[in-house]
Amino acid sequence: MTEKPDHKIVHPVTKCESCGRSLCDEKAASYERRQIFDLPPIKVEVFEHQAERKICPNCGCLNKATFPKEVAHSVQYGTRLKSVATYLNQYQLVPFDRLNETFVDLFGHHLSQSTLIDINRACYNILEPVEEAIKQQLIAAPVICLDETGMRIEGKRNWSHVVSTENLTYYAASIHRGSKANEDMGILPVYRGTAMHDGWFSYFKFKCKHALCNSHHLRDLSFIHEEDKQNWAKDLIDHLINIKAIVDLRKPIDSKLDIADIKDFEDRYDHIIEKAKLENPPPITSNSEGQIKKRGKKKKTKALNLLERLDKYRREALAFMYDFEVPFDNNLAERDQRMVKVQQKISGNFRSWEGARIFCRIRGYISTVKKNSVSVIDAIQGVFEGNPFIPGKTLVSA
Repeated sequence: MTEKPDHKIVHPVTKCESCGRSLCDEKAASYERRQIFDLPPIKVEVFEHQAERKICPNCGCLNKATFPKEVAHSVQYGTRLKSVATYLNQYQLVPFDRLNETFVDLFGHHLSQSTLIDINRACYNILEPVEEAIKQQLIAAPVICLDETGMRIEGKRNWSHVVSTENLTYYAASIHRGSKANEDMGILPVYRGTAMHDGWFSYFKFKCKHALCNSHHLRDLSFIHEEDKQNWAKDLIDHLINIKAIVDLRKPIDSKLDIADIKDFEDRYDHIIEKAKLENPPPITSNSEGQIKKRGKKKKTKALNLLERLDKYRREALAFMYDFEVPFDNNLAERDQRMVKVQQKISGNFRSWEGARIFCRIRGYISTVKKNSVSVIDAIQGVFEGNPFIPGKTLVSA
């Protein structure tokens, strides 16, 4: 129960149940309390702004009061209504048709699809400098996480890219999956920190430091152990998990592992890799003498491909051990991409590139807001009021 209810409804005692005497004029000896938490009926209200006009009695000059800057037209929607529409469409992923039904059912007001599109477009345009600020903070971050996933636009398969940290998110839609998309985004070409990713080869074209997602490694190693019965895979799983446990234990009290511990972990890792090489010799490139040589390269097994990757990029796989700021896996970026996949499941497709870009910018802003524990609806309203949220700053002017 709350001690300060918004409304009090008193149910009076009018007469005595025993003798029937009227008790209307008697004061209550006490009250039994029960509370109901509910929503009041909500409707769209019209606020009329009237600017005074006054004629100076001295000189006859006509003086006019100034309207607030947000009251720019004779009839328009307010910032709260626009923020609710954007919140439901871009955050809760309610499609336009259902959003119109929602407004009619909840607020008794019809919004046309063109109005909803205009509201999203206005939010997108205002957020341009905010998106640039997020991008610059990502470039300055010591560690960033990256991921890409399919995104259907105009009926064709394209790509959604994300760059994120614990308190920042940046999305971009592109026809490219690889390095061209990252060049267009403008983050990796100038980034010099550590980029955590899933090992997609195009990321290695950039000159920053790299870290590989060990959740991917654990899944692949589990498959090789269970399907191919290779014991080295189980040994490496246990080793990686053991290192992670020790790093997690040390993080609250130290910034790095002891040199001796690092050397022991490296030696154990190398020993497992060498053991794995004995179980996975490279494929024979030619047949025995006298036989016809087959054209092309012999296909490598999944186990050998993974082994070569873990051998070549052992420092990247163990990056979380050398630098406590580097996470063990790339789950952060994968979580950030999850809502893109949810949007695709609901709507199936972006009908235009403009719609995809609007979604990416607004969604990146919303994700950043949530990571900083700020109210999403209030932060969107701040956009329309010219005071969007930027991490590290309280308010910015439009």
